[in-house]
Amino acid sequence: MSEVIELNRATLEFFPLPHHPDDGDKEERGRLLVIAGSRELPGAALLAGIGGLRAGAGKLQIATAKSISVQLGIAIPEARVIGLSETSEGCIAEEEVQRLLDWAPDAQAVLLGCGLQHGAPLDTLLDKLFACGLEVPLVLDAAVLGSLAQRAEALKAWPGGTILLPHAGEMARLLRVERKEIAADPLRAARSAAETYGAVTLIKGEYSHIVAPDGRAFRFKGGGVGLATSGSGDTLAGIVGGLAARGADPLTAALWGVYLHGEAGRQLTQSVGRVGFLARELLDLVPRLMEKR
Repeated sequence: MSEVIELNRATLEFFPLPHHPDDGDKEERGRLLVIAGSRELPGAALLAGIGGLRAGAGKLQIATAKSISVQLGIAIPEARVIGLSETSEGCIAEEEVQRLLDWAPDAQAVLLGCGLQHGAPLDTLLDKLFACGLEVPLVLDAAVLGSLAQRAEALKAWPGGTILLPHAGEMARLLRVERKEIAADPLRAARSAAETYGAVTLIKGEYSHIVAPDGRAFRFKGGGVGLATSGSGDTLAGIVGGLAARGADPLTAALWGVYLHGEAGRQLTQSVGRVGFLARELLDLVPRLMEKR
């Protein structure tokens, strides 16, 4: 079993982000497709989408519930917003699944889950998405994580690489164990999930652990209690997705995402306070943190 490596700026020197020359254009920085949001949670799609742009993705597409699509397009004028029909429960309608799959091949990374609603349409989307086998990274979070346990083999076969971003409760569902088992040994849980799903896996907490499918493991001292706030996970998912769209491999995207998110939290702790800063405030700090040496 590999030694656990402390995640810090020195560690990231071994995981450089893709370089984009000054004469490059937005196409070279990749397109991120974010499938997120619902009538009850429109902000999740907003935070994830802006996170992707702040991480440097060149183009952003957001597929979301039709009832919030216009508002979201106004809130993020940089994005192309795709409005999808909904069920009465707020799920994306099953008849829209093929439309989503038609959009996915043009993306360099797909982020799925933030603010979505559980239900049969989400399960249908996952089954058809996994079956199509696109060679693009998947970033999976929130509602999606509760539907993966019975799809472990399909996810493991995904050719583009996958990143899982669970908190302790979601990790318990991924591994089909009690939450107290996750709390007792989060690193062991992350190792188990990385092996089971063939995915780079994060377990969030005071100490966050990131484990690659090959067994490499990293630990990051979190950015403070203030990061435990509504929308914080959506911002992290967006950052990771944006880095993946730029061409970072799944492990590099996850390591940088966790670091940037945590360091932004540390800076807000100093400038605002230990608690009370907003998840949206993290994102403005990300570009400068990426450039800091």
